[in-house]
Parts: sequence; C-alpha cells; structure tokens
Amino acid sequence: MTKRRLVILGGGESGVGAALLGKAKDYDVFVSDRGKIKEKYKQVLIHNEIEWEEEVHTESKILNANLVMKSPGIPDKVPLVKAIRDKGILVVSEIEFAAQFTNATIVGITGSNGKTTTASLMHHILKQELNVGLAGNIGDSFAKQILEKDYPNYVLEISSFQLDDIVDFKPHIAVITNITPDHLDRYDYKFENYIASKFRIAMNQTQDDFLIYDGDDEVINYHLKQHPVQSKLLPFSLSKTIENGAYFKDNNIIITIDNNQIIMPTTNLALEGKHNIKNAMAASTAAHLLKIRKQTIRECLENFQGVEHRLEHVLKINKVQYINDSKATNVNSTYYALESMDTPTIWIVGGVDKGNNYEELFPFVNEKVKAIICLGVDNEKLFKTFGNMVDVMVETQFMSEAVKIAYRIAESGDSVLLSPACASFDLFENYEDRGRQFKDAVRNL
Repeated sequence: MTKRRLVILGGGESGVGAALLGKAKDYDVFVSDRGKIKEKYKQVLIHNEIEWEEEVHTESKILNANLVMKSPGIPDKVPLVKAIRDKGILVVSEIEFAAQFTNATIVGITGSNGKTTTASLMHHILKQELNVGLAGNIGDSFAKQILEKDYPNYVLEISSFQLDDIVDFKPHIAVITNITPDHLDRYDYKFENYIASKFRIAMNQTQDDFLIYDGDDEVINYHLKQHPVQSKLLPFSLSKTIENGAYFKDNNIIITIDNNQIIMPTTNLALEGKHNIKNAMAASTAAHLLKIRKQTIRECLENFQGVEHRLEHVLKINKVQYINDSKATNVNSTYYALESMDTPTIWIVGGVDKGNNYEELFPFVNEKVKAIICLGVDNEKLFKTFGNMVDVMVETQFMSEAVKIAYRIAESGDSVLLSPACASFDLFENYEDRGRQFKDAVRNL
C-alpha cells in the first residue's frame, strides 16, 4: 500500500513540527518554503530524513499530495493554493492536522486582541494543578508537542488564519476575547467574513462543550443571535450582572457556573488596565470549569508576569517610563494601551497599515499624547490623521532614532509608548523583532 503524501507549505515552527508528526504517523512528507528556511529547522529536517526545498515551490512535487498543511501566513488567494484546491486536495492548518492525533482536553482561544495574554495567563493557572501544554500561535509547535509529550491538556492560541483551515477541530472550551476589524486585507475587506472566521472555533462544538466570550462585545452578541452555536454559553462582562459566566463588581470577579460560584478579588491583579480584567475573567472562567482551586486561581492572577511586547515596562530613565507594546498590531490593541496611560505620552506609531480607522483613538490622543513619532515606510496617513492634534510630530525609519527623538522630547513624569497599531513587515521581521529593537535602543540610551 502506498503511503499517503503530506505536503507542508512553510518550513517554520508549525510546518516542521507537523512534518515530524506526519513522518511518525507514516506519511510520505515533503516540506516546501518559498522563502529561506531557518538553519535550525533545516537541520531538524535533514536529521529526520524529511525531503524539503526552499526559495521555490515545485508544483509537480506539491500537486500530487493527498493532504496539504499550509502555514497560516499564506493567503488563499495565492495561485498555488488555488491550484491545490482545484485538484480537490484538502488544505488544513497545523491545528487541524495535529488535533486528530490527541485525545487531550483542548482550550482554544481566539479574538482580535488579548489572545496571547489570556492564553499565557490560562496556561500559568492550569499548570499549577494539571499537566498542560501551550501551543498554537505561541510556544512550541502543537504537532511537535503531541509527538514528543502529548499532554492530557492543551491551551491553544489560535488565529483566524488557522481557523480558516480547520475541518473537524473541536476545543472542549472555546474562548473569544473580542472581535474588532483586523486583517481585513485577507477577508476581501469584509468585516463579516473576519467575524465568521473567528466563530469557526465553535463550529464543531456540541452541548457538552463551552464557549466563553466577551458579553460586552456588540459584534459577538449580534453574531450569536444571528448564528446560534451548540455549546453552552459563558459570557463575561465589566458592565452587567451575568447569571452563568463572569462579571465584575466592587473590584471582584464573580464567576458562576451551574450555581457554583467563586469570587476573586482584583485589587492585587498583576496586570494593569480594564482589558486585563477581561483577560483575567476569561482565564479564570476556564480554570473554574476545569476544577482548578479558587486559591490557585487567585494566587496566579496576582503573580502572573505578563507577556513580552504587550505593555511591557522596559526601563525608567530620568523619571521617564519606556513601554514596549510592539504586539499592538491593530488600532483596537493600541486603544487599550493609550487607555491605560495615566501620564503625558510620547507615542511611537506606524508600520504597515491594514486599512486602519484611527478615529476611536482621537479622545486619548487629544487628552494624553504630547508628541507622535511615526516609524514606518509610509507615514502619510498618520500625518493626515493626527497632524493637527499634537504640537510635535516627526517621522523616521530607524528604531534607534525613534527612541533617541523620544528621549530628547520627554520630560520627567512622561512615558514613551511604542504601540504601533500596524503590522511590522515594512521595517522589521515581525513584531518581536520590532519590540526587541525598541528594548535594545532604550537600554543603549
């Protein structure tokens, strides 16, 4: 019997992890990357005798696949992906491919913002009492973890791109943190397409599963009315009392599931900002569902260190606080950052604009921002939008220069905030590279 052929497009963390799992499950595996494959991944492929190519996609070696797993970064519009689908070959994400090989309890987290913080916080809580892996958009490849350890539980941070290519994937607990316009260039500039993509996280759930979501989010509430799901609903809210789910009152998070209630004080919450109370609600609700003790949840909420590149306090120099929020790749994310600022702010913004509408930032810019430094190849839209709102507005294409300009402008008691509201690909490899360059530049002052 001939082996089933698995072709993997993209030789990064998830691609190589899926290649290893595919080989272990007796697939004939081929990895193809149109860019360069990092040396560390090449060595893994060579060591495991997995065939690969880079800087090219050889169609004859791809279109004979039984199954294609593609990197989430590759859009469906690419001619090669169209050709694969036209031949009737199934295209899946790593999440879909890997999940069929585990019986673990899966908590899947999606949303426009807060995914990484919520997933990291949830993992931090669960690992105190459960054997649990952290994967998806974060940490080591899900497929590789299933191959090497196969935890009985997983927390997965899942992007809409990964959800676009699921078929049977079903988390026992799904979390939608919020939905705001993002990545619309991948969804024909139609917000409803992006919303539908996020809700795919619940599409295979049954009434034995749970959907935890932001009950204050009008987009989510409206979609649920129009397209009911099978799973049990557990909303969380800052503004209203919730009978089944979580709400916030008198500085306490109150979680009720089937008449079983726990109350968590937030006065010593490690993370700042209203949005982080919501992230804490989502993580605590999932932990309560999984029978984690109240004391454990409370201690973890108080000692969680936060996520790199998300409102990360870097250094205080001459009584000026430098904050790295490079992970803010959309307007809504930057909204939370500016909302949480309580000092005059020098704001470093810019990059690849994904069709941004900056209007919701106007009140914060008027009230809190004293200077704007545009860090991007094309800053024209930013100048048009904010030019009349601040006295000082400059542009640069170098992080080191942006930080030096901020240093010159800043006075005692100010903050310098890198919160770009844009993707990073014009000047940086990714948001991590952008954040690290910011931190290096600050440390070099």
